[in-house]
Amino acid sequence: MCGIVGYLGPQSPKDIIVSGLKKLEYRGYDSAGVAILDAGKTKRVRAEGKLKALEDKLKAENFDGNIGIGHTRWATHGAPSERNAHPHQVRGINLVHNGIIENYLDIREELLQRGADISSDTDSELVAHLIAYEVEITNDLFQAVERVLGKLRGAFSILVMWEQEPDRLVAFKDGPPLVVGLGQKEVFVASDVQALIQYTKKFVYLDDREIASIKGDKVDFFSANGFPITKKVVELNWDPEMVEKQGYAHYMLKEIYEQPRAVAAAIEPHVKPENFTVQLKNLGFGGASVQQLEELDRNSDWKDTQDVFKRIERVFIIACGTSFYAGMVGRYVIEQLAKVPVEVDIASEFRYRNPVVPKNTLVITISQSGETADTLAAVRMAKEMGATTLSICNVRNSTIDREAHGHLYMNSGPEIGVASTKAFTSTLAVLNCLAIAIARVRGAMVEKIEKELVTSLLALPSQMEGVLAYDKYFEEAAGKLKLYRGFLYMGRGTSFPIAMEGALKLKELAYMHAEGYAAGEMKHGPLALIDERMAIVMVAPTDHLYEKTISNLEEARARGGKIISIGTGDNEKLREISEFYLAIPKAHWTTNTVLSVIPLQLMAYHLASNLGYDVDQPRNLAKSVTVE
Repeated sequence: MCGIVGYLGPQSPKDIIVSGLKKLEYRGYDSAGVAILDAGKTKRVRAEGKLKALEDKLKAENFDGNIGIGHTRWATHGAPSERNAHPHQVRGINLVHNGIIENYLDIREELLQRGADISSDTDSELVAHLIAYEVEITNDLFQAVERVLGKLRGAFSILVMWEQEPDRLVAFKDGPPLVVGLGQKEVFVASDVQALIQYTKKFVYLDDREIASIKGDKVDFFSANGFPITKKVVELNWDPEMVEKQGYAHYMLKEIYEQPRAVAAAIEPHVKPENFTVQLKNLGFGGASVQQLEELDRNSDWKDTQDVFKRIERVFIIACGTSFYAGMVGRYVIEQLAKVPVEVDIASEFRYRNPVVPKNTLVITISQSGETADTLAAVRMAKEMGATTLSICNVRNSTIDREAHGHLYMNSGPEIGVASTKAFTSTLAVLNCLAIAIARVRGAMVEKIEKELVTSLLALPSQMEGVLAYDKYFEEAAGKLKLYRGFLYMGRGTSFPIAMEGALKLKELAYMHAEGYAAGEMKHGPLALIDERMAIVMVAPTDHLYEKTISNLEEARARGGKIISIGTGDNEKLREISEFYLAIPKAHWTTNTVLSVIPLQLMAYHLASNLGYDVDQPRNLAKSVTVE
């Protein structure tokens, strides 16, 4: 959600911080600010709204210092306003904060009794007051932070500086991500590596309740009780160009077009094209850390993975939003191929419904960022209940990735648009590989079937390229489509979660009424909504449920619904009954989902763009949901 950037070094802090905050705009925010040390005093500039408003204010400001912090805020406690914007400033302490302080009411009451002058409605400012009180006692910023950390409950990542120590930053976290970037005689801090990748490729990821003390260009790491700890430096191979638009009108459109390459990258580590088999690599079930996976003996690691797959009796897939719909597809694929029962849960429901997790359960969590708060809580809960956990993430070394027993990666590269596209299709590809591997290990699949499935996976990237041709089609059709009063997305089998994902994309981007249903449920309510101004988007590839889907479509058409259908090849029946018919290539039922979702992504994108909305940063939404 919110974005943090800090800098200590010889370059201009203002330029580094503003540049970093721009890279974090995708996370969602409604105000921004910076605090930079200037001639011994901190100069703070804040603005409501987008970064442009802050940049306009900063144009006339010059800074002589070499240290500063910046923030983009997504309002939780207190309305979006300049007075609630970060950084917060209390008696020389300057602080930025992501997350929520759950015991803020108790802290606020304590501070008011002390006579504190609280100037905002936020929970964040209260932490600045606590540190300001402690630093007056300790005369040391690190010691003050150490004393305050134990008083905080909730999910938070915090970066703080003090005027009396002009060469020091202190960072600490419990929940939302925070990374330290190491440069040449300079140090960076951010809530996401994307803010810093143009300046350094060397990062240290803070774990919960750890403190980073940055003094000059030296960084020391400590546990919550002040004991020094050693942290591993992770070197990322992302190219800064990977996070730029590369000529596309929006990041989202660029990412839709990157999907063939992303899917190829997702399956490449696991698929052996020479013999059409799947062997999952570097899952780490043998107890290896994420950092050690590339150094593992792959045969040994695969043996550990096989042992896990052989003994599992049940699978849970846990995720939020788009990742949840990917998990629903995964249920169909794993159950039908591997013959293992699968439950799919929304993470926020799983963690609070006191689930029964039997012995020999594999819990799969899906999170693009690897930092989703509810999904992370589900990982921890599943581990406490004795389950084996497997994460599917896009960001290596993210918190969920580090804490799960086993690890799989989407490998889709940076995804900037808030509405997920390539991370979704990459997840579907990874889930296919996982299902094939489990099925083969458990003896539920013969070699011939595995070859068919792998062949269909290998064909996906080129087939996806063909489906992307609908870009121009939807660009031209958007003017007409936006006149419908609502959209009902429907499908059966694996097409049902694709329908739900398509509806979610339209809601996220175009702010239009859209609902996803199982097509067989049409008689149980949705038929009442259908008239000549209601669009019916039917995902109907040729599979074993095709004829039943057509029957549902005829029911909708009989009541005046305007049909937009997605089918396989040159389907004359669908073309005849549809206002708009979109053909996808003939594919195996396990990979139809990847092809079907692309037209739905393009439709949502062009409708939103035609309506003049901010496609990359939809209102009220954030890319990474790191608090409840």
